[in-house]
Amino acid sequence: MNAETMMGTELRGLRRRRPEIAGTVVAGTDGLLISSDLPTTDATHLAALAAASFGLGHRMAATVRQGEFHESVIRTAAGCVVTYPAGRDALLTLVADPGADLTALREEARGVVRRAGPALAACRRPTLLPQQADPHAPLAVRTPMATMPTMPNQRPRRDPSTTWRRPPI
Repeated sequence: MNAETMMGTELRGLRRRRPEIAGTVVAGTDGLLISSDLPTTDATHLAALAAASFGLGHRMAATVRQGEFHESVIRTAAGCVVTYPAGRDALLTLVADPGADLTALREEARGVVRRAGPALAACRRPTLLPQQADPHAPLAVRTPMATMPTMPNQRPRRDPSTTWRRPPI
């Protein structure tokens, strides 16, 4: 069974067992949509936001040195959105109704991740491996702002001979 079929089966089973789940999104940690049962535009945006939420949570966990990132919960007036890591480079995001039992939902979601995460990671790993950079390749060249052309409606640049002064406190 391929990863997409397995993930679809797992998500349908999760929705059957937990009717308070209004929608699911599986995304890569890069923010790209893998699978969803939400409308396409919402799913694409939610995939990107889930990756941002994961990045923030992962960074916060590393900063406070309290262990690995496990989940991100966003409570709203109409429910909540929960994001869980699913393997090494995927995320499972659930949109739940306001009365959702988050403890039971967490256990269900972790079960889905345990069963489908490895297949999903194996499926995505070849596309996410970084290319080996040539150590002798030239560095990227940036154009300094001073040489950028000005737009017709843009204010003229400050005189470079004037130096910046700190405002009085």
